[in-house]
Amino acid sequence: MGAVDNLFAGGARMVSEEAIELTLQSLSAYWDRHEHVAIAWSGGKDSTATLTLLIHLIEAGELPQPEKLFVFYADTRQELPPIQIAAEQVIVLLRLRDWIEVVVVRAPLDKRFMVYILGRGVPPPNNNTLRWCTRQIKVDPMAEALGAAIADMPGTALMLTGVRQGESAVRDGRIEMSCSKDGAECGQGWYQQALPEAKGVRGRIATLAPILHWRVCIVWDWLKVYAPQPEFGGWPVRILADAYGGDDAEEINARTGCIACPLAVKDTALDYLVGTDAWAHLAPLKELKPLYRWMREPAQRLRKAGAETLKDGSLAKNPQRMGPLTLAAREEALGKILNIQARARVDLINKEEEARIRELIAAGTFPDKWDGSEPNAAAWLDRVNQDGSIEPILFRDMVGA
Repeated sequence: MGAVDNLFAGGARMVSEEAIELTLQSLSAYWDRHEHVAIAWSGGKDSTATLTLLIHLIEAGELPQPEKLFVFYADTRQELPPIQIAAEQVIVLLRLRDWIEVVVVRAPLDKRFMVYILGRGVPPPNNNTLRWCTRQIKVDPMAEALGAAIADMPGTALMLTGVRQGESAVRDGRIEMSCSKDGAECGQGWYQQALPEAKGVRGRIATLAPILHWRVCIVWDWLKVYAPQPEFGGWPVRILADAYGGDDAEEINARTGCIACPLAVKDTALDYLVGTDAWAHLAPLKELKPLYRWMREPAQRLRKAGAETLKDGSLAKNPQRMGPLTLAAREEALGKILNIQARARVDLINKEEEARIRELIAAGTFPDKWDGSEPNAAAWLDRVNQDGSIEPILFRDMVGA
């Protein structure tokens, strides 16, 4: 009797049976094409389901045990507490297996979310002009870690992900477009023969999304019913449901991201958590989103005073553009965030990061092409009218004119 048959023995059958069988077929189809196997794990529900099911299938003999399974955990330092706690507990169990190597991947200190904003002065990301966070604190560090791991090893690597169709229309469109190029196959998972972000090892890394076809109810069946059972690994993953809506997680299907993500309109997951007895102490985190909006206001930022000349001698298309946070705004925001995290009993900025932020502020650090001498973005300017008269006007009003 195979692992899938064992999973549903005793009458505990559900719609997951076919989905898991297809996942096993997907993994089996590509397993022997590569010398090395790795998995990108965010700690969220989909990648955690992929990781724990993968290990069960290996330990049940359905897949050959690799000499080394690399588990790359993307620690953004901005995860909701239930997700972070579950990940830490899972890591403990992973490291009991000598054939699994866990690599905790974080962005370099100066590029971490809070350090980049408060130390360097880059405004919080938004969806329109400055969406820098996902690539900087997750995608780039993950690709670099994978590239470093296999750089000196012969052969190619298969990187598994927890990507699913139905998570978002944008992602589904990307999958559809990718299926027709770069060796991608979608018949059994979403298989791509290249990971462009991994520098120096292009052509040696392929990705596979073996639960591409899973519905969210199947994810929760696995995480809440099966994965916690000793015969399937005894994984401490039921707590993940807290971040997605508790017992109603299947229906709510809340998308989670960073705590108080500046890119999200609503904090669905955080709103749910603070309404529960166990996580009510997280309520101060609701103050972060208004603080991020405050940091993006003109009064907290600098601007270019006049036309900006580029390296090739041409003029920039956005003269007098708004730029980084002022040093004073960063100091004020740092104090507020430290107060919020103390009241919420979470670790948004650790001691190392706080020290680095204060060091960068003290050194008057600004992003490239800014030195801090620029005027405040809400400052008054003298506008010369067509008749030659001079009219004082707020910069933000002049831009909107």
